[in-house]
Amino acid sequence: MISFSCSGCVRSFSVPDGFAGRRATCKTCGAPVTVPTPAPPAPAVEPPSAPVPLRIRRLQADAVQIAAAFKDSPHIRVRKSEGNPPNAYQIEYFVRGLQPGKKDKPTIREQHLVEVRLTSDYPRRAPHCKVLTPIFHPNIDPTTICVGDHWTAGERLTALVIRIGEMIAYQAYNIKSPLDAQAAMWADLHSAEFPVDPRNLHTAEG
Repeated sequence: MISFSCSGCVRSFSVPDGFAGRRATCKTCGAPVTVPTPAPPAPAVEPPSAPVPLRIRRLQADAVQIAAAFKDSPHIRVRKSEGNPPNAYQIEYFVRGLQPGKKDKPTIREQHLVEVRLTSDYPRRAPHCKVLTPIFHPNIDPTTICVGDHWTAGERLTALVIRIGEMIAYQAYNIKSPLDAQAAMWADLHSAEFPVDPRNLHTAEG
């Protein structure tokens, strides 16, 4: 129903919606009246969406960058990821590194598997990284890879992944504060043999 009033005597009227726009004469004062057209209903207002948390935006950006950076790399491959967006990765490296051998003499290993886990404190704190395959390196033990001293919140995850590969290849190592003292001692005595793998891991070329 449409409700309106006469502009002359202010008499109230109610008519069906089908009378909208019709003209008539007020029976009380004789003034011409026009049945008004009802205003269209106001559009529904959707509640504003909640802002995406900073950590989630960072994880989403990391996933895009990781996929693009190592899509065609012969040295580094993402084997799998966990979460949506991902908060953990298994990264496979095809570089020459070392693994423990007999009589304290390490041997060459060409394939390595690393877990990179982004904790609830990420990116403020460094990801927790560990090697899942045997390795012989001064700054890597079975539980962790020493990356925290070099991490900043603004560092890209792709740069960290490449840096781990450089550590495996002995392009980067530190014997002054080792996690594996035996590997540090061996590296000190055999520094002329490094890097074990000199290839540039930043490129997609073999």
